[in-house]
Amino acid sequence: MKLLENSRFEAVNSALAIELENCRIDGRIESYSCKMAGNDKRLFKLLSSEANEGGNATGGLQALSPPQSTLSHSPVRQFSHSYESESYLCDTISTKTLFYLISTLNASFNPDYDFSNAKSDEFSREPSPQFVVNSIDGQLFASAGDTFGALKPHLWAAIEEEINLQDCDVYSYNPDLASDPYGEEGCIWSFNYFFYNRKMKRIVFFTCRATSASVPYGDSGIGTDVSMDLTDDTMMTEDDVGM
Repeated sequence: MKLLENSRFEAVNSALAIELENCRIDGRIESYSCKMAGNDKRLFKLLSSEANEGGNATGGLQALSPPQSTLSHSPVRQFSHSYESESYLCDTISTKTLFYLISTLNASFNPDYDFSNAKSDEFSREPSPQFVVNSIDGQLFASAGDTFGALKPHLWAAIEEEINLQDCDVYSYNPDLASDPYGEEGCIWSFNYFFYNRKMKRIVFFTCRATSASVPYGDSGIGTDVSMDLTDDTMMTEDDVGM
C-alpha cells in the first residue's frame, strides 16, 4: 500500500488532536493506493494460500463479523458450507479486499504493530457510508462538542474530495484487546474505519481514539506534529459534500 500525500488531510489531522478537560482525542485520516509495495506481495501470497487451504465452498470468500454498532442493519449473504453439512448467515470479504485492509493497518501503524496475522472475523462491513458518517459525528460530538462542530465540514469535505464517499464500501476493524493497538489502559473509546473505493483502487483510513487525561500526550501513539491552519480556501460545506 502506498501512502498518498494530501495537504488537506494533514490540516485536519492537526485539528484532530483535541485536548479536553477529562480526555484527549487523537485521530488521523490517511489515503492509500491499493498498489502492492515492499512486503505486500508476500502477505498476499500468504493470505491466498491460507484461503485455498480452507477449501470452503464460497469461492475464497471469508466470513466477517457483524458490525458491533448494530446487528439488525448489517447486510448479510447466505452461503451453504456443504462440507460441514451446515449453513449460516454472514457477510463476507474476498481475500484481496482483506489483504488491502490488513496492509493498510500495517502501513498506518508501522513499525509499532504488525497485523499480518489478523483474521477476517476481526473486521466488519458497515451498512452504508452515511451510517458510518453519522456514527463518527455522534461519537466526536458527544466527546468534543463545538470543537468538533467547527472541524466537521473540513473533515468530510476533505474525505469526499479524496474518495467519493457514496461509491465506497466501508469496513471497520474490531480486534480483541490483545490485538488492539488502542487496547492499553486509559483508552476510553476508539474506532478504525476503511472507506474503500474499488473504482479508484484507493482506501481512506480513519482511526481515532480518546484517552484519559491522566495519560501523558507522548503515550497517545497517533498524535501528529504537523501544524497547519484550516482556512476558508480549504473549506467546503456539507452541501458540497452531499452528505
